[in-house]
Amino acid sequence: MLDTIIKSGKIIDGTGNPWFYGDLGIKAGKIVSIGNVTEEAVEILDVTGNMVSPGFIDGHCHSDLMILDYPESEIKLQQGVTTEVVGNCGLAPVPVNPLYKNELQNYVEPVLGKANKDWRLNTINEYFNELQNNLLSENVASYVAHGSVRIAVMGFDKRPPTKEELDEMKYILEEGMRAGAIGLSIGLLYSPGSYSTKEEIAELSTVVNKYNGLLSTHIRGEGNNLIRSVKEVLWIAEKSNVTLHISHLKAAGKRNFGKVIEAMNLIDNARNRGMDVTCDVYPYSAGSTMLTTLLPPWSLEGGLSSVLKRIKDYSERSKIKQELIQEQEDWDNLVVSTGWDNVIISSVQSQSLKRYEGVSILDISKESGKDPIDQALDLLIEEDGNIGIVFFHMAENDVQQVMKYSYSLIASDSLTCYTGKPHPRLYGTFPRVFSKYVKQEKIISLEDAVRKMTSFPAKRFGLGNRGQLVQGYAADIVVFNFDNIEDKATYEDPSKYPEGIQYVLVNGKLTMKNRQHTLQKCGCFLSNKTKMINHMG
Repeated sequence: MLDTIIKSGKIIDGTGNPWFYGDLGIKAGKIVSIGNVTEEAVEILDVTGNMVSPGFIDGHCHSDLMILDYPESEIKLQQGVTTEVVGNCGLAPVPVNPLYKNELQNYVEPVLGKANKDWRLNTINEYFNELQNNLLSENVASYVAHGSVRIAVMGFDKRPPTKEELDEMKYILEEGMRAGAIGLSIGLLYSPGSYSTKEEIAELSTVVNKYNGLLSTHIRGEGNNLIRSVKEVLWIAEKSNVTLHISHLKAAGKRNFGKVIEAMNLIDNARNRGMDVTCDVYPYSAGSTMLTTLLPPWSLEGGLSSVLKRIKDYSERSKIKQELIQEQEDWDNLVVSTGWDNVIISSVQSQSLKRYEGVSILDISKESGKDPIDQALDLLIEEDGNIGIVFFHMAENDVQQVMKYSYSLIASDSLTCYTGKPHPRLYGTFPRVFSKYVKQEKIISLEDAVRKMTSFPAKRFGLGNRGQLVQGYAADIVVFNFDNIEDKATYEDPSKYPEGIQYVLVNGKLTMKNRQHTLQKCGCFLSNKTKMINHMG
């Protein structure tokens, strides 16, 4: 007897092939039969008229702490997401060197959130064990995060590592790969990743290549330096012979709109030379990051405490302001071409400043009578540097170009935000693709949208037998009404669940039913060897 039959659905198998009518038979967490399933089952879900696809895979997000603090994972399950990949952009809560623990926490908390649990995890292996031993509602895989490793070894020193320091970073990385990481992520835009040379990253990437892992990169510049930055990571990948994935490919700032075409041509040329290169995209023309990211790179040296000291120092502050009012050649000053009216506060900690969430820096400065730059710097002082922003700095046409690109997959790049007004991609990414880009704009087909969310990321991130509805594969499944699926999260009201998702199954267990969590928690930690450690009792 089967555990579950999903009856009379329109099956989209994840390969990009056209949908077809059929049933799915599920037993012991796997798909065992497809087509006209006539066996008996403990549970039958009649899904007549609905689409049945593999569970969506969010291949780039920052849920490292949220997945432990909120193991119900409703924000993602409500979108049909059954697997998340964390440790992105060089940001992770581990490894921890006690000497630099505060610096690491200040580094990651604006993106990963403030852990509700005591920060007791010290090594990558301990973090992975925590994922293995907790009851999770979805699957999770992880990178080793370069920025966090560099902090553990060197703090926020702005210099090349010594041979001994580089060897130590390679040792930590290798331990992480052995523990199950899928690769190495780097954040060349963020300090201390921005202090790294291409030679340093190439040397580390040889370890990743040894384990057939993936190098995932937030490139050094997405504005004026976009093309130079893409060429840099292509050089790194070619030098180390590592597989490369470029995170959230975009062209930021008005003067750079359209450059995504040249960036994609570089990827095409690399692939023609035999390099394995891909990218991802999120379905919005605004990004989300930390307010400190907009500051000159030199001002970030030494970590957040040093940043705040510089902002408070008159001469240093004057230097920061002078650089922020003009274009820069060696770093991307996106505020110049985009404007402070497009920098929106998304999260603050102080109750007295909560009224500014959802408000632009420009509007706040008009209220206070301050210069916008001074207003931004003063807010950083008031909030100890911990301010999240939503930043409107992309062209919709560029988003569409990358969306339909053959070598792009879809990911949310969602930050953890427990309060405030987060970017709506946290709640709406995957339904939005269907609602806006399949149905409304007709940029991609239904089947290709599903492929970019399922089989493509499953293969790219080495997640094993997932991402397709075929016999023997894990029964990670989402059932949705194509006519009704729609994201409801907006920039003004971002914390709203989408509509149209009927059922979500994780490893064969019905986890979401009619937008309600069933209390089943059957997620797995997915290692680079596709070993599953789960709680499917």
